[in-house]
Amino acid sequence: MAQKLVQTQVQKQQLLQRLSAQQMLQVKLLEMPLTELEQNINAELDDNPALESASADDALDLEGADGGDTTGDSSEQEDGETSEYEREEREDALDAAFDNIGRDDEMPEVGGNRNYQNADYEETVYGDTTSFYDTLKEQMDMQHLTEKQHDMMEYIIGSLDDDGLLRKDLDSISDELAVYHNIDASADELEEVLHRLQEFDPAGVGARNLQECLLLQIARRPDDKLRRAMEEVITNYFDAFTKKHWDKIQAGLQLSDTQTETLQNELRRLNPKPGASLGETIGRNLQQITPDFIVDTNEDGSVSFSLNRGNMPELHVSPSFTEMLENYKNDKHPAGRQTKEALVYAREKVEKAQSYIEAIRQRRLTLYATMKAIIEIQHKFFADGDEADLKPMILKDVADRTGLDISTISRVSNVKYAQTKWGTYPLRFFFSDGYTTEDGEEMSTRKIKLALKDLIGKENKKKPMSDDTLAEEMKKLGYPIARRTVAKYREQQGIPVARLRKE
Repeated sequence: MAQKLVQTQVQKQQLLQRLSAQQMLQVKLLEMPLTELEQNINAELDDNPALESASADDALDLEGADGGDTTGDSSEQEDGETSEYEREEREDALDAAFDNIGRDDEMPEVGGNRNYQNADYEETVYGDTTSFYDTLKEQMDMQHLTEKQHDMMEYIIGSLDDDGLLRKDLDSISDELAVYHNIDASADELEEVLHRLQEFDPAGVGARNLQECLLLQIARRPDDKLRRAMEEVITNYFDAFTKKHWDKIQAGLQLSDTQTETLQNELRRLNPKPGASLGETIGRNLQQITPDFIVDTNEDGSVSFSLNRGNMPELHVSPSFTEMLENYKNDKHPAGRQTKEALVYAREKVEKAQSYIEAIRQRRLTLYATMKAIIEIQHKFFADGDEADLKPMILKDVADRTGLDISTISRVSNVKYAQTKWGTYPLRFFFSDGYTTEDGEEMSTRKIKLALKDLIGKENKKKPMSDDTLAEEMKKLGYPIARRTVAKYREQQGIPVARLRKE
């Protein structure tokens, strides 16, 4: 009896380990944007001989499942649509390169030839203009800072440019703090606060030039020969690096061709514009991106969407591996040691392939359910493209509608984009907090910010409005917000106080 009990416990433990590994794989794949997933699939195909890609004729068409009209009542349609979808479902480095470097915020050209099949990806990207600022503010609030250090760091964050770099010198910032905020901060004090900011994510943020930006990123790598070589290039051969004089660098560091190529590849992984990785845009920003969702708005106002498959192949388990296992199962003769080892190997590869295929399937189901819920909540925006029509929506709203965990919705919304009739948007663009007025009406903070920005844009620049006046005018427009809320939203949009707006 004791022996039987031990065996049962071991089997349960192994099952839990497999489930845990499968869940970890699903989380890992869910967080990946399309281009990264394509690379991961190709790597898995190379690594696992039991995993094969289907031919184009065998690939399952997901358009029918993904592209359903989302304008109907989800409570009536959800079960049918999801089950139909489940049935049909069974089946590098830097993007930008810069030639002829002459400025300190550029990097050498990186080659790359991408073949995007589903759309013209050089789209106008509308971003949440406060995302970069807010993300750094969140990290700042986790630091142990004095009130003065907090004010200094907040001002430095507000002084960063779109790339996440600090172009102002610290002496100028010191003068501005003294004149406009009555804060006596020396350049040395600012330097100390800046160094703490430079420890934030993404790596390289807060750098004062490209060279410092790259060195900050290199400093976070493990301390090995490659890191030291990278630091040597950026520190002592930066001019040659920017001009792509790799023969001079190779000779100076006495590297072989292979070592030089490795060094080049690692340096090209560095990001010259860390602010852009957080999606910060001022107004509009042209980028090349790959949307994970293709959203179509029809003439009658109905909205449908599909998952962008990109260059992803349809995956299946190799028939030769499954046949080998099946033949062994039906073979009544005892197998030799070598045969058993081969069968163990085959079984491990088949199970790994099946787990990977299931994780891909779950990823698609999760992405589909999430985007469907977002479109249902924000249908008015997808119909007319007016940003002011975006409703207050937080992660919990989508989680409640889909039955998924909030952390899952967060992973789906991270670094993924939706291509719409009105432009290509990061998924987080559709999320915004709500502001509840004294009358109990809930408004989108984004809508209020747009109205505030428009009001300031139309003011008399010779006599700009104070925050108190702005609050009064906003109330007349139907946005009864307090003066402190006006100041908060104005600062989040990078709009200075009235005396600095005066022309």
